[in-house]
Amino acid sequence: MTTTPSINWSKLTRLVHHHEINANTSAVPGGPDLTKEEGKQLRHRSVKVLTELQEALYAQASHGVLVVLQGLDTAGKDGTIRAIFDGVNPQGVNVHGFKVPTPFEAAHDYLFRIHQAVPGRGEIGVFNRSHYEDLIVPLAATTMSDQAFTRRVDEIHRFEEYLSDQSIVIVKLYLHVSYEVQGQRLLRRLDRPEKHWKFSSGDLVTREHFNNFAHAYGRVIPATSFDEAPWHVIPADRKWYRNAIATAIVTETLTQLAPKAPKVDITHIEKIRAELKKELSGPT
Repeated sequence: MTTTPSINWSKLTRLVHHHEINANTSAVPGGPDLTKEEGKQLRHRSVKVLTELQEALYAQASHGVLVVLQGLDTAGKDGTIRAIFDGVNPQGVNVHGFKVPTPFEAAHDYLFRIHQAVPGRGEIGVFNRSHYEDLIVPLAATTMSDQAFTRRVDEIHRFEEYLSDQSIVIVKLYLHVSYEVQGQRLLRRLDRPEKHWKFSSGDLVTREHFNNFAHAYGRVIPATSFDEAPWHVIPADRKWYRNAIATAIVTETLTQLAPKAPKVDITHIEKIRAELKKELSGPT
């Protein structure tokens, strides 16, 4: 198997304490220094390793991996998913996007639709937005009390702890885009007809309340960076940097799991090989 990419993993940004994320924050301290070329090489090596590890994970079927992606509009959640799983067998990867709950979903508890999308053992599941929207959105709208916030954090902690006990490893990535770069990306969507479908009036509402959402993330991330499922905060203003670090983090997670395809009895294999050779050789 290809060796894991060489990088100082301890330098990857992991937010386990309070950090002020606001409209003027363009980068979160703590990430590794990379040139653009180094970043591209890191992602390329990471994808190569991940491809092999994912196949072993699927074959072994003893653990599942859940990648949770959060970030404001234009942070690049879709692009990050493509970058991480470029070349990976889609049979073992499932992506779920969580938008406004349907009437049926809203009639249930907020974790109802989330739990149904959790990957099975042997699978990698990706959440494009997640149960964390049920913390971020009401906080940004200032409709959630401190008591309700504390209760929901505890509920999410117990939910993720349960998944961990069931051999589902959770990787939580927050993609942080600055106010300025978000505006530039929204403008580019308007300037390119083929990207108009990605734009909605809701994008402007979210942008209008950028500081509220930034403050919400600044509160949620430290409160929910649990031992079994910490948050990784990734500066997302530079796409190549975002993609390199996100891919490296997911690859390192699977590297630590060290999945191995189950061994097959050699005698059994040799017997099948002999039968096939005899069949293909035709009549004597």
